[in-house]
Amino acid sequence: MPQGVERQGDKKTEIERSSLKIKKKRNTRRAGDTKLLEASGKKDVVKMEREVQSENSLHTIAIILLCCGAVKMLHLLGVITVEDKTDDDLEITMVCHRPEGLDQLEAQTNFSKRELQVLYRGFKNECPSGIVNEETFKQIYSQFFPHGDASTYAHFLFNAFDSAHTGSIKFEDFVTALSILLRGSVTEKLQWTFNLYDINRDGYINKEEMTDIVRAIYDMMGKYTYPVLKTDAPKQHVEAFFQKMDKNRDGVVTLDEFIFSCQEDENIMRSLQLFENVI
Repeated sequence: MPQGVERQGDKKTEIERSSLKIKKKRNTRRAGDTKLLEASGKKDVVKMEREVQSENSLHTIAIILLCCGAVKMLHLLGVITVEDKTDDDLEITMVCHRPEGLDQLEAQTNFSKRELQVLYRGFKNECPSGIVNEETFKQIYSQFFPHGDASTYAHFLFNAFDSAHTGSIKFEDFVTALSILLRGSVTEKLQWTFNLYDINRDGYINKEEMTDIVRAIYDMMGKYTYPVLKTDAPKQHVEAFFQKMDKNRDGVVTLDEFIFSCQEDENIMRSLQLFENVI
């Protein structure tokens, strides 16, 4: 074979080899880019899942704190450990407010006569006047959360207990709310919680109200709050809350939207059942 032909063949072979090397590099680079994109996508998904879990956890914690506060209040009043006595009716002596009759309260709540007697004795021992004002309520509630500032959350909780807006909590208010929180139906418990979040009582939860609730929860938990409160943490939780609850995206959450969304969440449903048998 002539030398010229051989050289041309060698050059052709070198060109083909170079071309193959370039293709391999391109394919390797593309594969690497694909892996980076997949990894980035997985990180975004994990981040989103964590944000959703964080929001769900906060809302579940809020409900647990609500019920836990009620249970701790029972313990403070001596209700959970008090032995039953044989009185046939409520003991009502030297108090400024006389509660409704035992039969009427039994009909209005999910408590028996005996349970109402025990509840009233504890309530009267802690509040001899028969009523609790907001300042006293805050002092009682702050004992449950010594590492934080529970005053704001206690203010919201007091307003929820004070359903008649009288500026004080009577025994009837106390047992009615307790009956719902501990033994009410799922719908009743969620409606009561919705009323707690609906600070201005207009029938809707707006972002400003939810921000106040989230901040109050963080303040109440104090140094034990996780994740540690950052400047934009309440805003992130509120946005996640509305993303989940505001079904028609009109900027507010209605009672129906709230109940429907909560019923879809297994953690929230479980949290509503934690304290059903404490008394």
